[in-house]
Amino acid sequence: MGRGDGTGRLVSPDGADDTGTGILHVDMDAFYAAVEVLDDPSLKGKPLIVGGVEGRGVVSSASYEARRFGVRSAMNMAQALRLCPTAITVTPHFERYLAVSAQVMSVFHDVTPLVEPLSIDEAFLDVRGARRLWGSPGEIARSLRRRVREETGLTCSIGVAATKHVAKMASTISKPDGLLIVAADRTEDFLRPRSVRALWGIGPKSAEALEARGIRTIADILDTPRGVLDRALGSAMGERIWQLSRGMDAREVDTERVEKSVGHEETFHSDIDEPTILRSELRRLADRVGARLRSNGWEARTIAIKIRFSDFTTLTRSQTLPEPTAVGQRIGEAALGMFDALDRPLPVRLVGVRAEKLRPSGGGDLALWDDDEEWRRVEGALDDAAARFGRGAVTRATLIGGPRGGTALPSHPRAPGSDSAGPGSGLGSARHDG
Repeated sequence: MGRGDGTGRLVSPDGADDTGTGILHVDMDAFYAAVEVLDDPSLKGKPLIVGGVEGRGVVSSASYEARRFGVRSAMNMAQALRLCPTAITVTPHFERYLAVSAQVMSVFHDVTPLVEPLSIDEAFLDVRGARRLWGSPGEIARSLRRRVREETGLTCSIGVAATKHVAKMASTISKPDGLLIVAADRTEDFLRPRSVRALWGIGPKSAEALEARGIRTIADILDTPRGVLDRALGSAMGERIWQLSRGMDAREVDTERVEKSVGHEETFHSDIDEPTILRSELRRLADRVGARLRSNGWEARTIAIKIRFSDFTTLTRSQTLPEPTAVGQRIGEAALGMFDALDRPLPVRLVGVRAEKLRPSGGGDLALWDDDEEWRRVEGALDDAAARFGRGAVTRATLIGGPRGGTALPSHPRAPGSDSAGPGSGLGSARHDG
């Protein structure tokens, strides 16, 4: 199987059999880093790391040249620079990534309306209904790769298969800048030699539970009695792995899925023990969460916070609101209330705010009066100012001075206009590009 640095990649030859396929998984290659190279061609071919460049920043993306030194997404920046001391580091430009993502997604929608974005830089496409217009799935994939390169200057990798799961595995194996087609009747041959860790949804703990029983490849899963899988993983996960290892995946490309959550977090350059500063940062993050909710037409019923102390102990708390909201003031009040109730024995390294249990705005019953009406007007004016002059042009007086950390990217960046929810974890687990 291909590795994160691009070694061991597999690609299909021209004219590869695509019988029985129809699902494409398209994944941009090292997306954030690639956009930085696009904007500054002098970076091409050099080890490049995108992320918080001071103190405790983390790697959001790395070029393949940097990955060959062992640099990985979500790695501490200090560790990444020890592995690759010659790397060039740049801070993220998230608005720029969103703009390029919109271009990419537009190309996808030109081919088929059945597009399910998983994040800012990857999506599933169902092209079974597009054959008459664009040709076979393999031909469509080749055309997509060519169009993405011509229209954005970036490369992508595509997996073509009969199911979403196999298509996603195939795109990963073909990275970077590759195309791998798995014909329907070749699915088991494709799956058997792969590591159990390649299965979509298998995390490190599940993989360790299987490997402890000598189950290391998908072939081993196929040869393992179902009861053993259930005892190792639980009945629900055991059933899922049993099916996926046989190429069974009934999930359709879903264009209507709703985002699971929206969050932002901040890792500080140095530990902070001053409650006033911590409260200010939580308020800043709450405002950003609210703005993101409003821009996507969502409201949240539950607000959660994440606090990581200097010894890496991490606490999360959540609160269900009486009424769903997209008002940053209301989100901030909930976040601060939970924060004030916490015992804080040590200085704080990281804070995060997340909105959960999302629904479309205005989806509930109308109240007799709106306690947040004034704040809605204020924040609506802030949204207008941000659209005209850029985010941060107008802000709270208490927030003037800029954030005190280097990793304040959204914790689950999504494609512009996307309501999809891809595989993800809980509060603050950043989605870093591949």
